[in-house]
Amino acid sequence: MVNANSAFQQNQGLVSMTFQDAPLRDVLYLFAEHNDFNLVLSDSVSGQVSIKLDHQPWQQALDILLYLKDLVKEVHGDVMIILPKEEMSAAEKASISPMDQESLNDPLITDVIIFEHANASEVAGILSGEGSLAMLSSNGKLSVDERTNAIIIRDKSVNIDSIRQVIARLDRPIKQVQIEAYIVTIQEGNLEDLGIRWGIQTQPNQPSMISQVNEAMLDVDLSMVAPSPSNTAFRMARLSQNILLDMELSALQKESKAEVISNPKLLTTNKRPAYIEQGSEIPYLEAASSGAASIAFKKAVLSLKVTPKITSKNDLLLDLQVTQDRPGNPINTGSGQAVAIDTQRIGTQVLVKDGETIVLGGIFQHSLSNAVDKIPLLGDVPLLGALFRRNYLQENRSELLIFVTPKVL
Repeated sequence: MVNANSAFQQNQGLVSMTFQDAPLRDVLYLFAEHNDFNLVLSDSVSGQVSIKLDHQPWQQALDILLYLKDLVKEVHGDVMIILPKEEMSAAEKASISPMDQESLNDPLITDVIIFEHANASEVAGILSGEGSLAMLSSNGKLSVDERTNAIIIRDKSVNIDSIRQVIARLDRPIKQVQIEAYIVTIQEGNLEDLGIRWGIQTQPNQPSMISQVNEAMLDVDLSMVAPSPSNTAFRMARLSQNILLDMELSALQKESKAEVISNPKLLTTNKRPAYIEQGSEIPYLEAASSGAASIAFKKAVLSLKVTPKITSKNDLLLDLQVTQDRPGNPINTGSGQAVAIDTQRIGTQVLVKDGETIVLGGIFQHSLSNAVDKIPLLGDVPLLGALFRRNYLQENRSELLIFVTPKVL
């Protein structure tokens, strides 16, 4: 208890006190007794106090006393807990989760990484992968700025350093491939002029040159045999290195033995598809559920799609898809006539050397035309000329050839 030289008075919330070497715990209990609150003291609260205050608010007087003794208080409802500051700091630190404590020791920072070659959105998907592939911490965040092709990372410095190392290996220029193609219609019997020998054979101990073609994509026979009038066959060949393709085709075109439909040059990157389409779109009526009709379009085009993959030996593995859609016979429908689309599709894979030319064939075209054989002069004589001339239907058969030459740039 406090000694005789001590005094404690409180009136209307103001307190006056005089203590000389009074036990600290007893003085604190006097505050609780006069202000009707429950008090819990830590076992570490001890010692004596000497203080003199006149007409001070009791809360302020208590705070002064706690400050002098390096104590702190916590209030929970009508219960006040008083303990040393050291105990409070230790308790707060113990209540922090290991994850939050790690964040305090290694705070999050923000960094911006701009890409020169790679696509920021694609790399962001890699960095924020799931499970063990994720490179961000649990508190890390990542966003993409497509306008500047950059990513914004907020994470711990150690994670950002690791991410920068990975990006340095990913953000590299990708090899480019130039694909030159000739799409040619050539009359049957003139292939020998180009030195084409159909059929690519697999070399011993070498990967297969032709992969199994997806039969669901095809409506042509893929047997490697010479075509007959009733048989359409997919064929493939390598062109001899000493053939000057542009000059040979130009000569055949002048002799009306071939027609160069298109000579596109496509530029793409490794493992990225490049394609070209040439043709027209056929309009047709499309009925809606309300009964109204609108005009839609169906493509009838010749298309070539090439996806190159550069191997470790700088050869090229080509995924080739050729489609020829042509207008067919008209079909009667409930809303009128519609034009059918005759489709031929070829899909294959072939391994070629850099700069080597591959020839794709097997899409044949048939046409009939009126032809006249006659004896000069006599065949033009009125009435009697019919005896010296012959009218007949001539069958024209041509093959669509596609020459593909890839070059690594």
